[in-house]
Amino acid sequence: MPGTVKITIGIKALNEERHVGASIASALAAVAPFGGEVILADCGSTDRTIAIAQAFPIRILQLARPAERSCGTGAQLAFQKADGDYFYILDGDMVLKPEFIAAGIAYLETHPQVAGVGGVVNECNIQAEEFEIRRGLIDKRSHDPERLVDRLDCGGLYRMSALRELGHFADRNLHAFEEFELGARLRAKGWHLARIEMHSVDHFGHTTGGYKLLLARMKSGYSGATGEVVRAAFGQPHWGLVLTSLGHVRNGVAVIAWWVVLLWSVASGRPAVFVTLVLTPLLLLSIRRGSPRLGLFSLLAWNVSALGLVTGLFRNRVAPATPIAAIDLSPPASPATPKPDA
Repeated sequence: MPGTVKITIGIKALNEERHVGASIASALAAVAPFGGEVILADCGSTDRTIAIAQAFPIRILQLARPAERSCGTGAQLAFQKADGDYFYILDGDMVLKPEFIAAGIAYLETHPQVAGVGGVVNECNIQAEEFEIRRGLIDKRSHDPERLVDRLDCGGLYRMSALRELGHFADRNLHAFEEFELGARLRAKGWHLARIEMHSVDHFGHTTGGYKLLLARMKSGYSGATGEVVRAAFGQPHWGLVLTSLGHVRNGVAVIAWWVVLLWSVASGRPAVFVTLVLTPLLLLSIRRGSPRLGLFSLLAWNVSALGLVTGLFRNRVAPATPIAAIDLSPPASPATPKPDA
């Protein structure tokens, strides 16, 4: 039953054979002082991820229906079987700093109004344009000992009692922004989120080129997540927070308006206006990102996100708290016995 262990670390994975071993080992080291547990939630890996994970004394749950795969599904699958008083969500391409867990628990125990705490994320792969931009944004942030934030991107430690108030952890319908959506629901209930100036994880993100990654995300449905988040918030207490706090929504609306004006300039035969409209955002983003190369990538990424704002609004949804069917592939040495698990 919930609360029988101090902490659960959930690891969501899909074809993470390169890093999952180190990820699991770091999670086990982090929970060891607390008698905690580690759950790997696999979304249908076809590489050696499961075989590597089965060498560790952890619980392994694999999505029974791969068609349900999403970022939210993996996180929620781990959460729905978690027994800890605290819950940490980790990606299979991340290596956790074990000392952060002790610091995070201590922080939450002394800050009862805070539902979750994160640390400093070290982006190890910045070859792709997206992660190069992300690393630059992290470096520009003020290095306060602690600060309140609206989400815990790249994982965080949560108070289980706060999560139970919500009914579910991650929305299984979301292909991205599940951390933001969770943060909005928590903040709508009066909770805070914090980030402390302590190294929490090393993130070994995609090495795929930025443009190939954008194309892959369009094919996988990831790019429609902005619209999914907006639709999920309709009629909910966190609706206003989604509209005001998620930059992708504001950017998407601005880009859609830009499209309209571009079409007007073409239809009215104003080529100079058209050229100005194309070059101005490219110039501004190039200045903001520090180079024309990253500015061009940002402009394309904003257009992809704006398209996703539209398409994501019309995707089918299931109730987010609906249990996710999974198959238990835990190793024989673990307490779990492999069996279907609805």
